[in-house]
Amino acid sequence: MLATDFTATIKVDQTPQQVFDAVNTPQNWWSGDFEGDTKSLNDEFTYRYQDMHYSKQQVVESVPGEKVVWLVTESYLSFLEDTKEWDGTKIIFEIGEKNGQTELKFTHEGINPGVECYDACSTAWGQLIRQSLFNYITTGKVDKPAL
Repeated sequence: MLATDFTATIKVDQTPQQVFDAVNTPQNWWSGDFEGDTKSLNDEFTYRYQDMHYSKQQVVESVPGEKVVWLVTESYLSFLEDTKEWDGTKIIFEIGEKNGQTELKFTHEGINPGVECYDACSTAWGQLIRQSLFNYITTGKVDKPAL
């Protein structure tokens, strides 16, 4: 059986550009500490949540209103045996119009049922995308989850 990367999809009434802009301000919908920028190609940022999660990411693709891709260049997840399991994975946001709404498809490429992080990471990503990001896009507000 083929391993499938984690995905989550949401649909909203906002425009593709509004969704794109929301994705590119993760500090507004993701709990934790951010440093750096996410707005332009080759921007780098770091994310830290307590002593459990650290990652450094680079924007490797950015098409306004359509797509954003972050490459994880460094990671440390204290709760895993392989603490660097995210290294080299990609976080992908694909945006398009579907049946009169904007659809956002999120994929964490490299996080699939065959890796240790899958259960914990898919639960966290599901909450971040389907609740935090969705609420931020649709209302401009969010109660950031403690992950």
